[in-house]
Amino acid sequence: MAKIIVSDSPHIKGPRTTKGIMLDVIIALAPAFIAGCVFFGVKAFLVVLLSCATCVITEFVYLLICKKKFIEILKDFDFSSLVTGLLIGLTLSGETPLYIPVLAGVFAIAVVKMLFGGTGRNIVNPAIAGRVFVFIAFSSTMTSGYPDPVFGALFSDGITSGATIASGATPLTSLLDGTITLSNLDMFLGTGLAGCLGETSKVALIAGGIYLVIKRVINWKWPVIYIGVTGLIAVALNKFDFSLFLPSVLSGGLILGAIYMATDYVTSPSTDKACYIYYTAMGVLTAVLRHFTKIEVVSFAILLMNLVMPLLNFRPRAFGEPSFFDRVKQKAAERRAK
Repeated sequence: MAKIIVSDSPHIKGPRTTKGIMLDVIIALAPAFIAGCVFFGVKAFLVVLLSCATCVITEFVYLLICKKKFIEILKDFDFSSLVTGLLIGLTLSGETPLYIPVLAGVFAIAVVKMLFGGTGRNIVNPAIAGRVFVFIAFSSTMTSGYPDPVFGALFSDGITSGATIASGATPLTSLLDGTITLSNLDMFLGTGLAGCLGETSKVALIAGGIYLVIKRVINWKWPVIYIGVTGLIAVALNKFDFSLFLPSVLSGGLILGAIYMATDYVTSPSTDKACYIYYTAMGVLTAVLRHFTKIEVVSFAILLMNLVMPLLNFRPRAFGEPSFFDRVKQKAAERRAK
């Protein structure tokens, strides 16, 4: 009798490899990384560098402890830990203490990824989990970054950025408090913004997202649904003031999370029907939590939906199998026959 092996997805092999997809994501994130370093200065570069190095080293050390040969580790390295480190770094600010990205990276790789079996077996996005971990554990030290006085000033108008720095508020904080200090153009370009590195230049994030769509790494519908639903629910919660739509989607880490984290293959649904529910619910959750907590909650919304995702992975109906409504009709007919 043939032996049946049940394993995790993917079950179909194709020409694309995990390594190739991860390299595409790194290329897509490069413009946002460069923009963050330009606006926030050298320390921002160190935060991302430490995060990336920690994630890669943690994966190597973990595999060495598990008795895997160093040559095999190098051969099988798929750059996923590097992507995790890059994303963690972009969710932190240039003013973050340098031990924060190290702790976030160790937690993301060792606890969230490797303990569950490595690439493709984690139940939540490692970068999101690492970000939430340090946010909860070290919230008092998680400060907002401010534009570098030398480099950042070259790309700001000297007025709006000054107001932002003086108030110590990020664009999202100002929006939720009802005091918008930056224009939509400033938030789109990233000029004069305080906050995390990945909140800086939305045009850089979108350019990377377009690259991923062209390379067929992600489907454009899902980030658009997430971003659009978040903006529309925010408008509805503010007495249908449509002037708040663009500030709601351009402020905070929504675009970074929607394009690069929510679309993670492992933690997102595998069917279109489930994806429509998943990203719509994520948008509603983000807008509602933002409205009532007055803080950025994109990481928490994605993390919660990652945990719910297995419930949304509906089993496809086999050929010839009756649909749900057919079964309901059949049971009703059986009851009438009795």
